Amino acid sequence: MNTLPTAGLGLKPQHYDAARACPARGLWFEVHPENYLVAGGPRLGWLHAIRAAHPLSLHGVSASLAADTPPDRAHLQRLRTLCDRIEPVLVSEHLAWSTWRGIHLPDLLPFPRTNEALARIGANISLMQDILRRRVAIENPSHYLRLDGHDWDEITFLTQLCRQTGCGLLLDVNNVFVSAHNLGRSAADDLDAFPADAVMEIHLAGHSKDPTLGASLLVDSHDAPVADGVWALYRRLIDRIGARPTLIERDGNLPGFEDLMAERDVAHHLLAAAGARTAGGPGDRPHDRVMQPA
Repeated sequence: MNTLPTAGLGLKPQHYDAARACPARGLWFEVHPENYLVAGGPRLGWLHAIRAAHPLSLHGVSASLAADTPPDRAHLQRLRTLCDRIEPVLVSEHLAWSTWRGIHLPDLLPFPRTNEALARIGANISLMQDILRRRVAIENPSHYLRLDGHDWDEITFLTQLCRQTGCGLLLDVNNVFVSAHNLGRSAADDLDAFPADAVMEIHLAGHSKDPTLGASLLVDSHDAPVADGVWALYRRLIDRIGARPTLIERDGNLPGFEDLMAERDVAHHLLAAAGARTAGGPGDRPHDRVMQPA
């Protein structure tokens, strides 16, 4: 099995056979663990088969770390069982909430970045890491409108979470691009402010215009190729922080595996170039080379 992941893809059921057979250097796959929290059966069998050929990452969507109560311990225990089974190179979750006072919602929702939220989310992340017995990367969200009541700007809030809990960051470059556009900010300035040492993983994805508002509101839709502006930000990022595991996310209007691999290969070659520039240089650290498992 290839153990040095560079650029990867979200694993889709229709691509299982092609994914397992693909010999590409550095290829890895990411899945939503919620689809595999089972004791057995064909779905888990397929995942083990992929894991035998390529590294895997788990990208959670249901821990609801920003909720008003701690994450469900039974869910986290099931997640730990899956981690023990497949030994993922990375585990990540969203900085959002989807449950509140017993109500479950099918979305990843924003919150005011208050001092209270910092303490609550920090405790929730610590609980998750304690149960999983591993470091977790937290993803920066997409923003579609301004919220009132913030005590912290987003990047400082994320940095504080990393300092308090020891977690890392999953830096979604498309989310930075979309949020900056929607809120009238500079995407380049926001990207440059993320703490380099905390970034464990990078996501790249496509976005779309809102059906009603058009280009004035961009949606993190994951249903199109990575936009040129996002690629430009990605190059800027890895020039600054070095190579990190990078995932191409595609969930809608899914093309063939070969088309996804062509996009993935762009990221792979950019990472190889970034790794060559930093290898052996002053301040070289293991995660500045092409990749290290979490």
